[in-house]
Amino acid sequence: MDILSIIGAILGLVALIGGSVLKGAGLSGLWSPAAFTIVILGTIASILLQTPMHTFRRALQIVGWVFRPPPQDHVALIALMVEWSSTARKQGLLALEPLLEQQSDPFLRKGLQMVVDGVEPETMRQMLEIESFAQNHHDIAAAKVFEGMGIYAPTLGIIGAVLGLMAVMKNLADPSKLGHGIAAAFTATIYGIASANLAFLPIASKLKGVIHRQEVEREMLIEGLIAIAEGENPRNIESRLSGFVH
Repeated sequence: MDILSIIGAILGLVALIGGSVLKGAGLSGLWSPAAFTIVILGTIASILLQTPMHTFRRALQIVGWVFRPPPQDHVALIALMVEWSSTARKQGLLALEPLLEQQSDPFLRKGLQMVVDGVEPETMRQMLEIESFAQNHHDIAAAKVFEGMGIYAPTLGIIGAVLGLMAVMKNLADPSKLGHGIAAAFTATIYGIASANLAFLPIASKLKGVIHRQEVEREMLIEGLIAIAEGENPRNIESRLSGFVH
């Protein structure tokens, strides 16, 4: 679990709700079905118009990484690469074949299969780099779904406020309705700005960080697998890959 994300989400809610209470607006001042419809549903509608289906589906798949990112242990991976290198130097590359079924990571399994099959190191590098680039591009596009929502939400909040003020203008003859109407109009602005800055944009940024770390991990795996294929000394492999830990 990402403890910082959990703390951030809790503090965001405390800041919003607590601020509303302390300012005298109360909890009821934050609830407006009309504002929710215009801002939240409008933001979802905008992002659906912008995003291809496979990208939106991927965004839903990875949003959980904000609170539970994929486990990453570079030190353990380096130790694994060194162990495989020692095995390959002593028993040959085919000795690594039984290890294929033990790998849950498709990228690592594919790279190890290339090593076992004796694919040329340069060819292996090109193929794995293309695979890594494609995965990174797809995941970044998914993260940008939330970035796009963070861009649309404040604008839709302004639209909601304007529509609310238009409704207020129709009741100028009844002063008793003006205060409540103006307050309800600005609730849409709160929805737009708060959802963008306390949810959508931070989520996008957090996901990009996770995706970048995964890209670095794949780069490390590529270097390690190619070194194994070239029969490099395990100590040299460990020294080379240790640079990725920092």
